[in-house]
Amino acid sequence: MSEMHLHLEEHMKSTDLLSDIVIGMSDGLTVPFALAAGLSGAVEGHVNLIWIAGIAEVAAGSIAMGLGGYLAGKTEQDHYKSELKKEFWEIEHKKEVEIQEVRAVFLGWGLSKTTAEEATQEIIKDKQRWVDFMMKFELGLESPDPQRARKSAMNIGLSYVVGGLIPLTPYFFVTDALKGLAISAAITLVCLYVFGYFKSKITGINPWWGGLKVMFIGAIAAATAFAIARLIQA
Repeated sequence: MSEMHLHLEEHMKSTDLLSDIVIGMSDGLTVPFALAAGLSGAVEGHVNLIWIAGIAEVAAGSIAMGLGGYLAGKTEQDHYKSELKKEFWEIEHKKEVEIQEVRAVFLGWGLSKTTAEEATQEIIKDKQRWVDFMMKFELGLESPDPQRARKSAMNIGLSYVVGGLIPLTPYFFVTDALKGLAISAAITLVCLYVFGYFKSKITGINPWWGGLKVMFIGAIAAATAFAIARLIQA
């Protein structure tokens, strides 16, 4: 049982980490890329302004995204604690109703009435075990990692920084904004495709189509920003 629990816990941690990286990287690659593209169409002779503004955006974006991840993690913890408190109250004040709910879970699994009754009586012997059972199998809630909010903020924030530096890096080595944009577009679109490919492969979507879709979205965002900057200039 302990090995099974450990395997489940590690699986959940891996899923959380992967989810954080996907959130951070997807925005980190796309938003600074679109910003740099827009600025490239507006300030061709001032490449330094592009990477200064880009770095500022990456810093602000990583903080905002990290804070969003932290608040989401805290909300999950607060919701779990609230439901846990409610379940303890219901066991004390609505005992028969709660017993029937445990029984209903076992019957829903296809157990015979006799077996379901035996399992129910075994579960309700211990209040903590009873509550844990109801939280998981009635409400579908798993006890969140108490460090989840902090870890999520860090994972998302760092992923955003890594993703955001990719489209900005070429501008550090050129003096012409359009040349920087061309190099940035080539590198970023490839990264977006690779990112979309593996993201889709993990989620069960056709990876080739998933990669193209993510790359297409990034390209549209950058092209739109560039076009708008050109129109405003004209």
